[in-house]
Amino acid sequence: MATRSCSTLVIVPTYNEIDNLAIQVALLMESPVELHVLVVDDNSPDGTGRLADELASDPRVFALHREGKAGLGSAYLAGFDWALEREYRTVVEMDADGSHPVSALPVLLGALSGSVDLVIGSRWVSGGQVVDWPKSREVLSRAANVYARFMLRLSTHDVTGGYRAYRSHTLQQVELDQVRSRGYCFQIDMTVRVADAGLSIAEVPITFIERRTGKSKMTWKIVVEAIALVTVWGIRRTFGRQNSPRQPR
Repeated sequence: MATRSCSTLVIVPTYNEIDNLAIQVALLMESPVELHVLVVDDNSPDGTGRLADELASDPRVFALHREGKAGLGSAYLAGFDWALEREYRTVVEMDADGSHPVSALPVLLGALSGSVDLVIGSRWVSGGQVVDWPKSREVLSRAANVYARFMLRLSTHDVTGGYRAYRSHTLQQVELDQVRSRGYCFQIDMTVRVADAGLSIAEVPITFIERRTGKSKMTWKIVVEAIALVTVWGIRRTFGRQNSPRQPR
């Protein structure tokens, strides 16, 4: 198995990231952390999938191709299944666009030691920050996190943060086959499930940098949908109808 020489897998989902992917993978290969990289590409029309295959000439890099754009959450779930089948002990989520600093990876993995089950690279704890964001986007992100924390009764500050390190046993305990979230809410959904499973969550500060090139996939429609779902989840949790978020297929 791939994990005979490596226990950490970094999952990098892609859709039209041809200008960013090679740079991000190169930075990961230069990391002091021993790791493998799995690129999960959703049939990017710009050729990112072909680039992933080229990068996979390195035995530490793998490419997983999907038929079409099915959402960030779906891509990570496919990556989780791939990692668990190959018995990686640690699974990391990381964007391809350079917004998640590779230099912070040793800190994330270091914090995962001991009794911690999930580590989130947080923008909104002391020491965390964002770079090159307009003030309006920062306010929106902070407000969304405060709202989600309040509605879902979470202590985590950056519930939407996408730079994460999971223990494999954490993923095995949160019923991945029941996760229906596919977009912006996926990270919130996973945070709730980990907390509800009685597992521990830690946050370490990171500097989040706006993407190198290309256009952000975040839209107001996605944000509004996320707020609506969090509201529904919060009401259901308040009235005890269910312990974890659910969303129809």
